[in-house]
Formats: sequence, structure tokens, C-alpha cells
Amino acid sequence: MTNPLLKTWDTPFALPPFDAISDEDFGPALDAALDDGRARVAEIADQDAAPTFENTIEALEMADALLDRVAGVFFNLAGADATPAREALQRDYAPKFAAYSSEITNNSKLFARIDVLWQRRDDLGLSDEQARVLYLTHRSFVRSGAALEGADRDRLTEVKSRLAVLGTSFMQNLLADERDWSMPLAEADLDGLPDFVIDAARAAGAELGADGPVVTLSRSLIVPFLQFSPRRDLRETAYKAWAARGANGGETDNRAIAAETLALREERAKLLGYKDFAAFKLETEMAGSADNVRDLLMAVWEPAKAQAEADAEKLAAMMAEDGVNGPLEPWDWRYYSEKRRKAEHDLDEAELKPYLSLDAMIAAAFDCANRLFGLSFEPLDVTLYHPDARAWEVTRDGKHVAVFIGDYFARGSKRSGAWCSAMRSQKKLGGDTRPIVVNVCNFAKGAPSLLSYDDARTLFHEFGHALHQMLSDVTYGSISGTSVARDFVELPSQLYEHWLEVPEVLEKFATHVETGEAMPRDLLERLLAAQTYDMGFSTVEYVASALVDLDFHDGDAPDNPMELQEKTLERIGMPHAIEMRHRTPQFAHVFAGDGYSSGYYSYMWSEVMDADAFEAFEEAGGAFDPKMAKALETHILSAGGREEPDVLYTAFRGRMPGVEALLKGRGLDSAA
Repeated sequence: MTNPLLKTWDTPFALPPFDAISDEDFGPALDAALDDGRARVAEIADQDAAPTFENTIEALEMADALLDRVAGVFFNLAGADATPAREALQRDYAPKFAAYSSEITNNSKLFARIDVLWQRRDDLGLSDEQARVLYLTHRSFVRSGAALEGADRDRLTEVKSRLAVLGTSFMQNLLADERDWSMPLAEADLDGLPDFVIDAARAAGAELGADGPVVTLSRSLIVPFLQFSPRRDLRETAYKAWAARGANGGETDNRAIAAETLALREERAKLLGYKDFAAFKLETEMAGSADNVRDLLMAVWEPAKAQAEADAEKLAAMMAEDGVNGPLEPWDWRYYSEKRRKAEHDLDEAELKPYLSLDAMIAAAFDCANRLFGLSFEPLDVTLYHPDARAWEVTRDGKHVAVFIGDYFARGSKRSGAWCSAMRSQKKLGGDTRPIVVNVCNFAKGAPSLLSYDDARTLFHEFGHALHQMLSDVTYGSISGTSVARDFVELPSQLYEHWLEVPEVLEKFATHVETGEAMPRDLLERLLAAQTYDMGFSTVEYVASALVDLDFHDGDAPDNPMELQEKTLERIGMPHAIEMRHRTPQFAHVFAGDGYSSGYYSYMWSEVMDADAFEAFEEAGGAFDPKMAKALETHILSAGGREEPDVLYTAFRGRMPGVEALLKGRGLDSAA
């Protein structure tokens, strides 16, 4: 029988035939796809014809077509619905993919052809997009070591292979720690918890085959438990387990992996002629240097820390009123902050959740995309990789734009967090290819599923990434969609979050899940008035993580990352009752791959732009101003990596932004 991953997919919209694919198909398909890619690259490199853009760069763009297709399915499933077989394949193929990448960049004949084109670039008559692709291709090869020779080239290949193995191990260890811990709750332990938390705990217990409700390390369960449980002892136990992920000793401990990863990254950078990994990584980002990143982070850190310390005093006083002796601890913050929010804003999550059902928030995200960009979403009756996943056809003016897949519920087989990926990216080379875009979240499953306001914001955030993929309009896949600088890629996602805060959106879609009634006006006003509530806490936990990440990579790699983490936190004066959003052994953004390594600051760099960009809408005709929506699509969402990010943003806004809009948006502009 022909491997279904290697056949032509005669399915609606050429979706992967998920019902025909088994785990046993992936290994042979990946091997065949790697061999196919090697053969195509060899054909390009060994040809007798003189190098042209078409026979070298365009041919290289298409060389991995089969590999992109097979890997697009495999890695999406490995992240969203892991099985032991898929995890084993990830471990086996991490070094194989690294070796394949190194084979291509180490191919001296291929690089010679690319270099000839680069040297003759002004005489080739290239379009702007072609010139950009040539520049990025040449730069990528050089930064991958194509210009190295002999022992240095061989060592770089070894380093990249080992880093791939370490990244896979880090993520799988973290998933194992999250999957293997749970805390049973007696019926008395449920006192004080809202119904939605109790329901989630019972559902988690049922999924694990437990006799009753449990707390797991799924963020969608543990965070509301920490917010609402009056049992300080249980909060402490749960919080410490959450904070200890990746640092429990034994086979799943990530501390040694983090140390080796940082040492190898430094070695990689120095082999390529850079003083440290931060200099290497930030060279291609908007920030450009570690100093520029640190300047931004510290400009936000000081007012955020001042706000957090003022808030901590208020929470500590509330705790003392409850008769609790001792300092405010990290497992106390969310509980007392929730009580304070109720007291100061007459707002609590239990009151909000019935108005924020998952289906209503999906409809809200779709409606905003329709009003801004003319997109329509029609449910598809197709077989997907998991029963929880659902799909829609995306059209505009009756024409197919994309397939969008939403996979929203937490489960043990899914890694934590939320992300957007593409099983197939948009491109025009070789035929107009329309994308298959996936949003993966970890919301608590319910009947119906109710979201916190932060959950709803996450949904809008990931859908902003999806729009960046769906509206992409480029010729070359290497610059499609989210293939942009890391500190620019979060602009569309964070900008889209602002539409959740638009009153008319909430008035229409924040309806009670049982009665269908709109959220009462006074509750809506209280919700919007509390948007910057506890912003000191959230900003401090984020910026602390970003500064630790930067310190890991700016200068010599630390022998003991945990020691460096503590030194950084001590230097910046980290408040006692707040911990990093991601402690080192669970910092998947940084250690599960190098996408956000020396780059976790990117969310804040992009936030400077997203705050300013939404102000542009408000200064024009409002949140749905058609001219601004068209400019956003033209210069950012459809452009991919066609030009440098600052060029794209300036084309949209007319100038680059300052930090003022960010501080204002976070309510920190008046913090001392």
C-alpha cells in the first residue's frame, strides 16, 4: 500500500488524509522526503548551466516541497497530540533534520552558485521581491556556516545537531512533568471554588481515571485554582509543583540541558565570528543589539516594578487581615489579587465567564476579521487529527483564501501554551498555494466551554497570527506569512488583541451562555475599566524572564544557568512575591529551540508597535476604519518578509513608534 503521506491528497482543499495516516507512516515518509530533498538540491548544485535566479534560488525554494508537506503534518501532530511513537520519532529525527540542513548549507557547489548571484545582484534585473529573497537566502547560508571550511565547518554541524536533540529533549521533559503530576482534591477542598473550576477539576480527574477531582499543571486549571482556592496549603503545593517543572531531578530534569544548550550556542556564535550568541541572534532582528533590547526592557521595568511593589503592599495587608502571618508569597498573589479586583472593580472571573463562551469568542474573532478584511468563515465537515479540532473554509468575495483549524482544549497529549502554525504556507511559485493554518490553545473543556478574559485575549492573539498567515500574498514561500523578524512577528497577534477590548465587539458577542442576554452595561464598563488591573504583576513576571534570557546570551555562557538566573533577579530587585513567568527549566520559548532565544523580549518590542498601531485606528475613523484596515493588510499582513520590518511599519504608520503608547496602554505611564 502506498504511504498516504506520499500520495497526492485527493481531499477537500488538499487537506492531509488524517484518517488514513498512522504513526507507522511517518518514519518512511520523512525518510523519503529527506531523500527527495537531497536529490533536488544535488540537481541544483551539480548542474552545468550557469547560475540564474530561476535555476538556483527558485529551484531551491521548491526543493523541499515534499518535505514541507510531510513535516508540516508530523510536527503539528507531535505538538498538539503527542503519542509515545511520535515522541520517539521526534527524538530520532531531530538530528536527522539538523544534518539535512547542514548538508545543504555545507554544499560548496550550491553556495558558490548563490554567491555568484549575490555578487552580480545588481545586474540580474530582479524584482524587489526577488532581490529580497536572494539577500535572505545568501545571508541564511552565511549565518549557517556556508563560508566556513574544514574543522570549523564540521564542528558547527555537530553543534547544530546536538542543539536539535537538546531542544527536543527539553520540550518532551517538560511535557512529561506536566502530564505526570496531579493533586487529588477531596470534596471539602472544593469549598470556595467557582463552579467552572470545580467542573474543570472533575473533568481532569475523569481524563486521568482518578476517583474524583484533581488539579493538574495545565495552565487553564492551575491558574484559576490559585486565584480562587482559599486553602493556602493547597495553593502552595500546587504552585511549587508548577514552578518545579523541569527541575525535579531524574530523567526529566532540564537544568543540565539548559547549561549545555547555552554553551553550544556560544560556541556556534563564535565559530561564525560573533562575540556571543546575542550578537549573532539580534543581528537580523529589529532591535539589532543587546543594548537596545536592555534599554527597552529597563524603561518598562522600573515603572512596572514600582507598581507591583505598591500592589504587593495592598495584598499583604489583605492577607494580614485574614490572620495569615509572614510575607506575601507567589502562591498568595493571584488569590488576593482576585479578591482585590472584586473589591475595587466589583469584578470577578466567575461573574464574567458565562459571557465569554468559547464559541462566542470564536465568532467575535471571525466577525472582526470580516469587518476589517472582508473574510468569511464557513464550518467544514472534514476529518481532522483529533475530535476536538474543528475547521473552517475562509473566503473573500466568494474566493477561497485558506483553511483554518482551531484546536482549543487542553489534554495530556498536547504541549502547554498556545501557538499558531501552518500545515501549508501561502506561495505563488509553482502554482497559487493557499494555506492551512492551525491555532492551538489549552482551554478547559466544558459543556459549554467558558473562557476567562485572558483566555479570550489568547484566542484573539493566536488568531492575529493566523490572519498573518491567511492574508499573506507573496510569490516565495521563504518569506510567506509569519516568516519575518522575531521581534516583528508578534505585531499582528498583539495588535489583534485590541479588538477584543472594543465595546461594540463585547456588546455583540459577550452574551450569557444560557440566557443569550448581552453582558450588562455596568459589567462591561467594569471589565473595560479593569483592563490595566494588576499590570505591574504581569509586566514584572514577563520582563524578568526577558532580562534573564538576554543575560543568558549576552556574554559568556554561564556554567550554572540557575545561578545566573538568581543573580539577574537580585540585580534588578525582583519582588519577593512574583516569580519569572518562565523559570529556566521550563522556559520552552528559549530552550525547546532557538526561536525566542535572546529574543523573548520580542513580545514587548512588538507591543511598542501594536499600541501605536491601534492608536492609528483610533485617530482615524475608529477600530474598524476601512482605510487603516486596508493599510494594515497591504503593508503588514499580506507582505510577509518582503521588506525590512521598519520599512513595512513606516509604510503603514508613517513613522516608527516610541515607548509612550506601550506604557499608557499598560497603565504604567504614571507609575513612580
